[in-house]
Amino acid sequence: MDNNSEFGIKFWSLTKEEVFKLVSGGEDGLNDEQVAQRLEKYGANSLRETSQKTSFLLFLSQFKSPITILLIVAALLSLFLGDVVNTIIILIILCISSILSFWQENAAVNAAKELLKMVHLNCTILRNRQKRDVPIENVVPGDIIYLTAGDIIPGDSKIIESQELFVDEAAFTGETYPVEKTCGILPLDTPLSQRSNTLLMGAHIISGKATAIVVKTGRQTEFGKIAAGLLQRAPETDFERGIRKFSYLLMEITLLLILTIFAINVFLHRDVLDSLLFSLALAVGLTPQLLPTIISVNLSAGAKRMATKKVIVKRLSSIENMGSMDILCSDKSGTVTEGHVNLKDTLDSAGVHSEKVLEYAWLNASMQQGFRNPIDESICKAWHGVNTGFAVISEIPYDFIRKRLTIQVAREGENLVITKGALTVMVSICSQVERKDGTLLSMKESQPAILQQYEQFSRLGFRTLGLAYKRLNVGEPFTKAEENDMIFLGFILLFDPPKENVSVLIGQLNKLGVRLKIITGDNALVANSLAIEIGIVDPKIVTGAQLQKMSNAALLHEAPLVDIFAEVEPNQKERIVLNLKKAGHVVGFVGDGINDASALHAADVGISVDTAVDVAREAADIVLLSKGLDVLTEGIIEGRKTFANTMKYIFMATSANFGNMFSMAGASIFLNFLPLLPKQILLTNLLTDLPEMTISLDKVDDFVIKSPQHWDLNFIKRFMIFFGLLSSVFDYITFGILLNVLHADEKQFQTGWFIESVISASLIVLVVRTPLPFFKSLPGRYLAIATGFIVLFVLVFPFTHIAFWMGFEKLSIGYYGWMLLVILGYIMSAELLKKWFYRKVMNKYY
Repeated sequence: MDNNSEFGIKFWSLTKEEVFKLVSGGEDGLNDEQVAQRLEKYGANSLRETSQKTSFLLFLSQFKSPITILLIVAALLSLFLGDVVNTIIILIILCISSILSFWQENAAVNAAKELLKMVHLNCTILRNRQKRDVPIENVVPGDIIYLTAGDIIPGDSKIIESQELFVDEAAFTGETYPVEKTCGILPLDTPLSQRSNTLLMGAHIISGKATAIVVKTGRQTEFGKIAAGLLQRAPETDFERGIRKFSYLLMEITLLLILTIFAINVFLHRDVLDSLLFSLALAVGLTPQLLPTIISVNLSAGAKRMATKKVIVKRLSSIENMGSMDILCSDKSGTVTEGHVNLKDTLDSAGVHSEKVLEYAWLNASMQQGFRNPIDESICKAWHGVNTGFAVISEIPYDFIRKRLTIQVAREGENLVITKGALTVMVSICSQVERKDGTLLSMKESQPAILQQYEQFSRLGFRTLGLAYKRLNVGEPFTKAEENDMIFLGFILLFDPPKENVSVLIGQLNKLGVRLKIITGDNALVANSLAIEIGIVDPKIVTGAQLQKMSNAALLHEAPLVDIFAEVEPNQKERIVLNLKKAGHVVGFVGDGINDASALHAADVGISVDTAVDVAREAADIVLLSKGLDVLTEGIIEGRKTFANTMKYIFMATSANFGNMFSMAGASIFLNFLPLLPKQILLTNLLTDLPEMTISLDKVDDFVIKSPQHWDLNFIKRFMIFFGLLSSVFDYITFGILLNVLHADEKQFQTGWFIESVISASLIVLVVRTPLPFFKSLPGRYLAIATGFIVLFVLVFPFTHIAFWMGFEKLSIGYYGWMLLVILGYIMSAELLKKWFYRKVMNKYY
C-alpha cells in the first residue's frame, strides 16, 4: 500500500495532533525500528527509480543494436541450414565484443556511483529523541524535520513551528518572490499556492527557520506528481548533439551501403544468406557501436581523474562542457579572495573606533538563529568582552529583499532592537544618528557625511555594513513593520583579502582561453578596488542598477565585455548567464549560496562546493571539495583531455574503419568471392576495437588543452572524406598486389587482406590521434601496448589452429613483405596528408 492512499487526507486542514495520529508519529519523532519498517514499506525518499539496472541487464543491453540483433538472427538461420561452425564462430565473436563493452561500461557506471556518494544532501531530523543529520533519501512519513535558510525540503510537511519563514516555491506556483509560511489550520479547499502552513518537497528555505512533520515522501509528494515532466533528461549539450548527428550520418551511410551491396550480390546470383550476413557484418564494422561505451569510459575516467583534483562530477556530460567553457562567472568570495571574512573595525558615525558598536554588532550576530554566515562568525570572533546578560526575545531573519537582520534582546530593565545590514538600506530606516557622546542628530542632516565615509571605506576595499538600534519599553514586542525610525549607531568594516596567487591563476585561466567575470553583491567601489589589487587593468564594471535599465539586446552586447558585475540582485545573476550564452559562449557559474540556484541551473556548467547550502549543491553539475581557481583550472584541463580522447575515437571511426568497410563493399562487386567472410569481418572489427578501449588513458597534446574544445561536425565530415579515401586507395592497392602480383586464391586473399586491414587500422590510430607528426606526440603507454599486442597477434594468428576455423591459411614470407610495404606507405601517406589537411584545408598550424 502506498502512502498516497493512506495519507490522502488534506493534511493542511488538520491540527498538529491530528497530523501526528495520521502518520503514526509524535513529538519525540521516530526510532530506528520504525524508520526501517517505513523505508521497507514506502521505499527510499526519491523521485527516481530506486532499482538500479543489474549487471545482467547491462550485459544484455550490449546486444540492443538492431544490426547486432539482425546479425544474430541471420547466424541462427545459418545454423538451421546446416552451417554450424560459421554460426558458432559469429556468435562467439559477438559475445566477446559484448563482454569487453560490458566490462568497460560496468566499470564506468560503478565509478560514477562511487563518486556521487561523495556528494550527498542531508537534513536535520529528530530520531530516537535526538537531532541528527541523515541523507534525504532516508526521510520517511512521521519524521520531524528542522529547517533553516538554504535547506531543501525533503518531503511534503505540515509546519509545527516557524519563525519569519520564507520559502521559494517557484517550481510549483511560478511566483518569483519567496512566500511566507506559518503554522495553522486552513480550509479543505485551499489551493496549493495558498497553503501557507505546508512545506513542499523540492522547495527550499530562503530565510527563517521551521520545525515540521513529514506527511508524504518520494513519488507521493506534490513534486512527485509532476515528476514525469521535471525528471526528463537534462537538455542536450552541444557535445551530445554532435555525437547524435555524427551517429545519424554514419547510420545513413551504413544503411545505404548495406542495401546497395546486398542488392548487387543478389543480382550477381550469389548465395542470399551469405550476402545478407556479409552486408550485416559490414554494417557492424561501419557502425560506431563502441561510441557510447567509449564516451562513458572516457567521461568516467575523466571524472575519476578530476576527483583526485578535488572536483566531483555529478553529471558526466558536464565534463565536456567544462572543457568547452570560455567564460567563468563567479562570486569573489573564496574564489578570488580567501573566503574568510575578517572584521577590520567597528566605527561610530564619525568614523572613530567604538566598543559600543562592536558590542551591539556582537549581540546581533551571536544571538541570531538563522543561517550561519561568515560575517556573523567574524564579528563573534572579534568580541572579547564579558557576557552582557542579554537574552534573545525575537528575531527577524535576514532576507534578500530587506537586506538586513534584526534581533530583539532584553535584560532586566532594558529592551533593545538591534539591526545590521546594507548601509544604504540602514540609512533609509533610520531617523536619527548617535554621536560618540550619546547626543542625537537628525539623519537628514548627517546622511551626506555618512554616505561620504561609506564611499571612502568602499574605495579602500572594505565591505561596509550599517548598525542601528531602537529602545523599547520593557515587555513591548517588535514586528517587521516597526523596522523604522531607528538610531544609526555606526559602521562595521569587513575585508576578505585576495588569495596570494590569484593573479597567476587568473593568468592561467586566460591562457586556457577562459575569461573570469566576477558577479558580486558588493558595491562597485569595493569591486573596483579588488579588481585593481588582483591585476585587472582598467576593469569594466556594470552595476545592478545599470543592469535594471539595460535591455536584453544591450546586455547581449555588453555582457561579454564586462569584467565585474557589482551590486547585483540575486535574480540578475541568471539574466547575466543567459545573455552570455546567447552571445555564443559556453558559460560556467560558481555559486554556493541560496540565491545562486537559478544561475547554476541556467549555466552550461553549474559549479558549487561541498560546503554550499543544499539548494546550490543540488543545482550544480560539478561540486568542488576545495573552492578556488586552482581547482577549477585542473577541472578545465581534465575536461579538455576527456573531450580530446573521445574525439580520437571519432577520427579513427571516420578514417581506417570507414575506408576499410567501403573498400570491402566495392571489392565484393568485382570479385567472384567475398573479400572477407562475415565472421572474418566481425573478427577484424573486434581486434581493431581492442586498442581503442585504452584511448581514455592516452596522452593529450599540450596545445589541445590551451583552448576551449568544441564539437565541429563539418571538420569531422572533411576528415572522413580525406582520410577515408586515403584508406580506400591503399586498400585497392592491396587488392591489386594480392590479385595481380601474388596471384592469391580466395583464402590467401582473405588472409592477406585481414592482416593488412587490422594492422593498418590499428596503427592509423597512432597517426590520426594528433595533428602533430607521430614522433612529436607519442601515444600513452596503454594505447601503445594494446596496439603492439594486436599487431603481434595478427601476424601470428594465421599459423594457429583457430585460423583454420575462421577460413584463413598460412602465408609465405612474400605476402608479409608486400603487406608491410603497403602499411608503411599508408602510414607515411597519412602523415603527409595530415600535415596538408590541417594547413591547407583547416588553416591550422601546429
